[in-house]
Amino acid sequence: MDGRERHSSDSEHDTDRPSKRPRHSDSVPATIPSSATHAYSHGMHSTAVSNGNGHAHDSGQHSGALPPLSLSILGVEPMDEFIREIADFIHFQISSRPQDLNGIVEVEAKIGVLRERETGQRLQLPVLVETILTPNSIDLRFESNMSPKQHQHYNKLLNNLKTATSSAHPASTLAYQHLHLIDNFYAPESGRGEKIRVTRNEKTGEVLATVRKIRLADLNIYSPKRAADWRISVNLEVPGTFSLSRRVPESFDAPQCAEKHAPSRAMACSAQAVIDLPPPLGSPTHSRKKDRMSYSHEEFVIDLTQVTATSGPNSKPEVLHELELELARPEYLLATAAKRGDPNASELERGAFDELIRAFVNNARILVRNADGGWQ
Repeated sequence: MDGRERHSSDSEHDTDRPSKRPRHSDSVPATIPSSATHAYSHGMHSTAVSNGNGHAHDSGQHSGALPPLSLSILGVEPMDEFIREIADFIHFQISSRPQDLNGIVEVEAKIGVLRERETGQRLQLPVLVETILTPNSIDLRFESNMSPKQHQHYNKLLNNLKTATSSAHPASTLAYQHLHLIDNFYAPESGRGEKIRVTRNEKTGEVLATVRKIRLADLNIYSPKRAADWRISVNLEVPGTFSLSRRVPESFDAPQCAEKHAPSRAMACSAQAVIDLPPPLGSPTHSRKKDRMSYSHEEFVIDLTQVTATSGPNSKPEVLHELELELARPEYLLATAAKRGDPNASELERGAFDELIRAFVNNARILVRNADGGWQ
């Protein structure tokens, strides 16, 4: 599908946009502790988190300082086309998803490197700054595996954020979970389609989720000034079904289920999706053991995972390290998407989806700009 036909945009009509929160380029990001602001510099390599803008905070009190300037000759800030393009992409994928599948919408951003498929070298394009690539325009692959050193680097950064107090939003804390999970993948009974993934708690053996993950679309972002690129993916996680069906028990409690399965974020807690299904018959085609540090902040979850993957009983395990950012509440994402552009909704409701995506993009950018070059 041509990128220009993927979604409509009213980018030329800035006056139709909902008002936005004031933003200042020299302010400390919400996820950045005040103690880290001294380390804001381009290309820095430390455990203090950088916003990547390369500018130190300036109080504006030096001689000859300019008076406050208008945002523009119209008094409004022009639309950020980069964020709007991503918001349009995600909104289009949500709106056009298959309605006959009772699945959970997953939106995630993975940090990695875009490589030319033929040479394996990192993509090189004649652009100077972060750029969204037209889907399917270049023969490339996205590599999310990072080195153990890079994994350790991000682990320190995120742990520092967990223990530090943010001056921007002191009440907005970074929660943490250390999860040990095992994914087993089974071929579907029909022999066609996506494999069924059964996720268990490694320590207790409890089944946390049984799903088919259907990829809807990807959007690649090339970052020539950074050590890493990123990819946004929109997926559907559809509850797995097998020939042995069971009725939902009368005592089923959807809220209790949602609370129980919150760490997996892959369980659709509804009468149609929470049937306690048995695992598929036969042996799994492959498995993944995941040692995951999961950090949650407001509407987002950052997962830093060491994956030990095996393709068979006699195969040599492969150890991978991955970092991804995910929207934590799919139901909130869908609710805000439904109100986007609705003339009957309030201005705040109409703009909530774009504000959610703006924060999502900002968090992905912070992660990318703090990569220290340790990709494989």
